[in-house]
Amino acid sequence: MLRMPVDIALAKRIADVGRDEWEALNGADGSPFLEWDWLDGLEQTGCVAASTGWAPHHLTVRQDGRLVAAAPMYLKGHSQGEFVFDHGWAEAAERAGIAYYPKLLVAVPFTPAAGRRILTHPDADRAALLAVVAGALRDLCAGNKLSSVHVNFCADDEIAPLRAAGFLYRQGVQYHWRNPGLADFDGYLAGLRSKRRTQARRELRAVREAGVTIEALEGAAIPDALFEPMHAIYRSTVDKFTWGRPYLTGAFFQMLRERWKDNLCFVAARRGDQLIAGAINVQKAGVLYGRYWGCFEEVPYLHFAACYYAGIEHCIARGLTRFEPGAGGEYKHWRGFDAAVTHSLHFVAHPGFARAVDDFLSRERAYVADVVDALHDRSAVKKPG
Repeated sequence: MLRMPVDIALAKRIADVGRDEWEALNGADGSPFLEWDWLDGLEQTGCVAASTGWAPHHLTVRQDGRLVAAAPMYLKGHSQGEFVFDHGWAEAAERAGIAYYPKLLVAVPFTPAAGRRILTHPDADRAALLAVVAGALRDLCAGNKLSSVHVNFCADDEIAPLRAAGFLYRQGVQYHWRNPGLADFDGYLAGLRSKRRTQARRELRAVREAGVTIEALEGAAIPDALFEPMHAIYRSTVDKFTWGRPYLTGAFFQMLRERWKDNLCFVAARRGDQLIAGAINVQKAGVLYGRYWGCFEEVPYLHFAACYYAGIEHCIARGLTRFEPGAGGEYKHWRGFDAAVTHSLHFVAHPGFARAVDDFLSRERAYVADVVDALHDRSAVKKPG
């Protein structure tokens, strides 16, 4: 059982928390995006900073000097890069004369991958620590006169203690592919409904006939020379859209090359020797995470081939059990990625505003349930039997 008292503090740099003690909480099977090196790399290369609207204030909990719990936390001056969209809340708050920013965010920057947001030591009482951290987050929000604190894409066991502390519950939908133990890519195609299988074959054929070859490279097999072009590929997509912000710097990609290559899977699409497109994926503990895509040349269906089909084929070849290609996109559902519910929790300090948000979330959860049911009924994957 957790003994009181514990010491709760904020670290303005992940470097102020020991790498080994942080990793003791995250664990070998923990989220790759909560690894100390990933978070430190974002900070050291200027991707995450007060100047980008992501000021680190990582919450730490110590007992007798030992780190027993932690949460990656940021003071946000905007709602960009979060993937749990609350822009409408910010606008409503402004109309009501309530200052919405700054706010506190417990999340992984720029990454909609679900998992634990409150890390706890494996030898500690996780349930008790979750309650301690939930209360601390609420008190930090109120004590600093902030509008709100948000815990995005959290784990299932974090929902109840946060709700008990007064957080409001929100659901979202993503599309995940689960590997049923397939032997090869033909097995994936055979498992699709006839219309979707024909569509997939037509798309892959069109890419081949355009003279494009696609290769997945992982870990040590990724050439060092590929990192700079992959950063340019990332920028190619960000620069196309007015809402895009180029958070990830060239220096961050070099950090990945030097310190984090083992967690990467790059998909390179080439015509001859020329790189024309690519996808940047992260992999760990049996899961592939699709993060970024870009192209220097538009080729019909290449996006689907590089981002989804190549990832599925890689999962099958490596025995990975799940592929999370990122947020949004019903086109993923058409290719065998089925609906998965995500969770986020939100503490809103203003009582009247909190009631309005709670009412909205109640209606939104009902809508999400209907959407998920409909998507499951229309799955591109053939039902057993």
